[in-house]
Amino acid sequence: MTNTLKAKMVVDKDFAISEVDSRIYGSFIEHLGRAVYGGVYEPDHPLADENGFRKDVIELVKELNVPIIRYPGGNMVSGYNWEDGVGPRAERPRRLELAWKTIETNEIGTNEFVDWAKKVNSEVMMAINLGTRGIDAARNLLEYCNHPGGTYWSDLRKQHGYKEPHKIKTWCLGNEMDGPWQIGHKTAEEYGRLAVETAKAMKWVDPTIELVACGSSNTSMPTFPQWEATTLEHTYEAADYISLHQYYGNRNDDTASYLAYSLDMDHFIKTIISTCDYIKAKKRSKKTMNLSFDEWNVWFHSNEADKQIEPWSIAPPQLEDIYNFEDALLVGSMLMTMLKHADRVKMACMAQLVNVIAPIMTNNNGGAWKQTIFYPYQHVSLYGRGIALQPVISSPKYDSKEFTDVPYLDSIAVHNPEKEELTIFALNRSLEDSLTLECDVRSFSDYQIIEHIVLENENLKAVNTLESQAVAPHNKGKAVLEAGSVVAPLSKHSWNVIRLGLKNS
Repeated sequence: MTNTLKAKMVVDKDFAISEVDSRIYGSFIEHLGRAVYGGVYEPDHPLADENGFRKDVIELVKELNVPIIRYPGGNMVSGYNWEDGVGPRAERPRRLELAWKTIETNEIGTNEFVDWAKKVNSEVMMAINLGTRGIDAARNLLEYCNHPGGTYWSDLRKQHGYKEPHKIKTWCLGNEMDGPWQIGHKTAEEYGRLAVETAKAMKWVDPTIELVACGSSNTSMPTFPQWEATTLEHTYEAADYISLHQYYGNRNDDTASYLAYSLDMDHFIKTIISTCDYIKAKKRSKKTMNLSFDEWNVWFHSNEADKQIEPWSIAPPQLEDIYNFEDALLVGSMLMTMLKHADRVKMACMAQLVNVIAPIMTNNNGGAWKQTIFYPYQHVSLYGRGIALQPVISSPKYDSKEFTDVPYLDSIAVHNPEKEELTIFALNRSLEDSLTLECDVRSFSDYQIIEHIVLENENLKAVNTLESQAVAPHNKGKAVLEAGSVVAPLSKHSWNVIRLGLKNS
């Protein structure tokens, strides 16, 4: 017999954290594994369009409403020559791709990816190579993409069939340059100098762009967070964001700790914010540095399989994590964590989008399906637009092997004034007990409950396949509105989306 836990929460439309930047629901496509070849692009597939893009994948991506997609890497970008991926396909070279030990055919490059991004209604976040290359290649790529015409690189784009500039706004100054695994790995001092000089040249080419400086690859790096401090000493006035990367996995099969990893993510974000603000104070700057959490997800299931891959093959299955139900719960919690910092986290990219640690999976020449993590990502992307509200939560807590004082309730609310909607996202972390949420919403007295979506499964290890969606949401939740409070039973280890809207007059 299970007990029922009780938690209280207050949501008020005046408790605003910030307007949510829609780019917080971004994603990532790297030339890695089957993300591009066999994922977004498979010209021989029966559902391929005239450009070779899989129409079934396009439709699934559109269901997620992804506003921005980072490209083309990732580790791959630190050895990438962007010129290899433009112009006539027959003339494009095949290259050894050193980051993932494969062969890159360059069938897809900058222009094709821009075409695909338009099909899924997304902007492109372009990453530049600051590993083997630098200022010259970066300014040339930017000129190729964004300059209207009348110069060598912009006219070359026109020769390649793209008369109008791509107008790519957001650019990453390299990738994970603190990591020894990175081609062209640098110290913070080396990176900071190169990044600021590259940023300067790029903004001379196009002053309208926004730039993301590399932060630490993860919180366990020995240079964290001094890397950020040193990097920002150089780039603070030139860059607009600093990046964060973090992946989690239930490696010890300790679900109680696993579902608390969002607390670690929260601490990571707070550490970077304080580091940014320290440099702001030190430089006596009036500018506030915002954050781009441009790699985040669960990643550990495929680690052993990836060790077996034959080197120098073309688009082998790599990083193909098959996600289970508990992974979806943590993904929901990670999304809520970023929303709680919506005043500073302005962009984020779930890494990645198709086949490679992804919410969408495909079979070559076959079907496509939604992984378990697809659903919380979709819910927050669709209903988490508007103003993030600071929740006041009183919840019972638990201790795990890795964490103490973990609230059973993890929750955030987002108010969309344009649609006159309020959405409460709520996770019950308890592995044994249901939880009754009592949420005071008196400042929304003219609202009523639209629906209560629930993602639940008795089996924490349940997975989805092409044939069976074992983990899928339903809207049979039993949230009710009583005397200015939402009262909602949250089943054990469940993800909940409680939507309220303006009453019909």
